[in-house]
Amino acid sequence: QLQASGGGLVQAGGSLRLSCTASGGTLSRYGLGWFRQAPGKEREFVGAISWSDRRTEYADSVKGRFTIARDNAKNTVYLQMNSLKPEDTAVYYCAAAQFVFTTERNKYAYWGQGTEVTVSS
Repeated sequence: QLQASGGGLVQAGGSLRLSCTASGGTLSRYGLGWFRQAPGKEREFVGAISWSDRRTEYADSVKGRFTIARDNAKNTVYLQMNSLKPEDTAVYYCAAAQFVFTTERNKYAYWGQGTEVTVSS
């Protein structure tokens, strides 16, 4: 089970750090991803980190502003979000895929419940 947290209301230009912790198992063999869904829009890829060599991949819209990291000892993946913009407003979801490093939503088998991020202008 994945539990996401850290969302909230922040002004444009501010920062937030999202966390996603797994319970009942280890994340060490899972590729981990963050996705987001704004009202009325499809869920979209934000970033991913591999299970083996910690390679990362980001959506163009967040490159240079967001950083994904993982701490296998804590069974946790983080999404550091800096220089936030109003268009980053969405519900953010973490996801896990065993032995997979991918940006494709349908390749992730496990999903957290989502944490809401609102960026005011």
